[in-house]
Amino acid sequence: MTAATHRLPHPGPSGGLQLSFDELAEPLRDITFVVVDLETTGGAAASDAITEVGAVKVRGGQVLGEFQTLVDPRRSIPAFVSVLTGITDTMVVSAPTISSVVPAFLEFARGAILVAHNAPFDIGFLKAACTELALPWPGPAVVDTAVLARRVLTRDEVPNCKLATLAPFFRATTRPTHRALDDARATVDVLHGLLERLGNLGVHSLPELRAFTAQVSEAQRRKRHLAEGLPARPGVYVFRDAKGTPLYVGTSRNLRSRVRQYFVASETRSRMGEMVGLAERVDPIECAHTLEAQVRELRLIAAHKPRYNRRSKFPERAVWLKLTVEPFPRLSVVREARDDGASYLGPLRNQRQAEVVRDAIHDAVPLRQCSDRLSLRRVVRAACVLAGIGRCDAPCEGGTTPQQYAALVGLVASAWTGDVRPLVAPLEARIAALSAAQRYEQAGVVRDRITTVVRACARMQRLSAVRAVGELVAARPDGHGGWELVVVRAGRLAAAGVAARGVPPWPVVDALRATADVVDPSHAPLAEETECILRWLEQDGTRLVDASAPWAMPAFGAGRMSTYLAADHPGADPFRDRRRLPMAARPARATVTG
Repeated sequence: MTAATHRLPHPGPSGGLQLSFDELAEPLRDITFVVVDLETTGGAAASDAITEVGAVKVRGGQVLGEFQTLVDPRRSIPAFVSVLTGITDTMVVSAPTISSVVPAFLEFARGAILVAHNAPFDIGFLKAACTELALPWPGPAVVDTAVLARRVLTRDEVPNCKLATLAPFFRATTRPTHRALDDARATVDVLHGLLERLGNLGVHSLPELRAFTAQVSEAQRRKRHLAEGLPARPGVYVFRDAKGTPLYVGTSRNLRSRVRQYFVASETRSRMGEMVGLAERVDPIECAHTLEAQVRELRLIAAHKPRYNRRSKFPERAVWLKLTVEPFPRLSVVREARDDGASYLGPLRNQRQAEVVRDAIHDAVPLRQCSDRLSLRRVVRAACVLAGIGRCDAPCEGGTTPQQYAALVGLVASAWTGDVRPLVAPLEARIAALSAAQRYEQAGVVRDRITTVVRACARMQRLSAVRAVGELVAARPDGHGGWELVVVRAGRLAAAGVAARGVPPWPVVDALRATADVVDPSHAPLAEETECILRWLEQDGTRLVDASAPWAMPAFGAGRMSTYLAADHPGADPFRDRRRLPMAARPARATVTG
């Protein structure tokens, strides 16, 4: 199939586009909070019951509504609880039961963020009540003011973080009395006091608020000034130490917001805390859009190999499966694809994947597996045991002619670059035979081996197809009435830009082409970079503006075999399957007749 070329119309409205996580982060002043407090017959949600519910709905510092009711627990209230709360059996005898209170409260709190002091206690009772009533728990975000207070306040300010201590510290207008509505009102004032403190620490949105409650060292918080002055644009950020050595490279749609999260505990991995402790500066690299940011990140990680990055750090460790150039070729796992006339499948991510693909191909085609040097003119030695069980055509003792063997090699090579069906057909026949014999587990193993081969071939064919195009120009809506534009040359991102709303896109395209990087087609780009470009090109709404040559895939290539490419069975990740196929379950070998 060949991709069509389109002109650039004006993009439609962006209402159907999914915003990024950073763009969805509402400021705290626009968020509705429901501060809730419960009184109960005891401390165990599984065995005790709720006696009173009090809640206050607030947004932007304004009270929007209140909810308060006693609850009939259908049991006697312990005397010490009555002394503490002032709620007696007489007071709740005519109160509504939990079956009517919980639905009413959930309706009151719908769409809001729940806040509670020592939230696990109150939320635990509400969840237990929902379970008892067979009601689904809506799963709202929860903020615990007790945890926030422990993160914000020091012991010099308050001796503890009890509500009775925090309320006078923040000059709450309501004194906590162990009654639900009074305690909820006091918690509202405590919440507002804490949010004022957090604003000075750079916490301005709900994700940052929730992240702040995670454990973070004081050393990390002291580095929050590193996020000052960063642009709120897509790009790459580089943490560097005192010597300027890159420690970590990352990417985001919003550089300022993402880097700021490292200092308010959004990143809880211990190695990230260590990295922030060593960092002395953060260098931003603004990008036109997310694709350019992702590609630049990959290139920087591959070039500098920062000690705190793990993914994409060693692209040179990719391996290839090679059909050797010799009288009777064999499959060999190599570290580099050379221009030596051999056929290569790859790049594959590691040695393990290459070995699994090699074994799967050996299951379908009886290529030799020995490393002996064989001659076309004479028998070298007696055949090994693989020939005796039908796993090899025994070219070493003249069991096959060079022409017959070359046909098998051609079948494998053509499957890598084009029609994969002849390689898959023997394995599919084996699946049918095993299923008919009700040997379903072994049939599943064979199916996973097919998946292994198909996915490896599909990846190579997709990468090769886009690398074969000398220059490709594409565009996709930016979500704001404009266009994101890219120039791809030989599978490498050569230029990226944006035609904002109201700006004619064609002059921008011409400028990008004129200033794009010069790419040497003989130097293959990073496989991950090309895959990143492909994912961007394949998104809904992307338009192929121009191409110097057809961008085409083989008509019967591996990309057509959606059954094996879809992740819809336990063996969908073929490289996680370490089982060996028993000899009795070996597939019938592929044969080629001249």
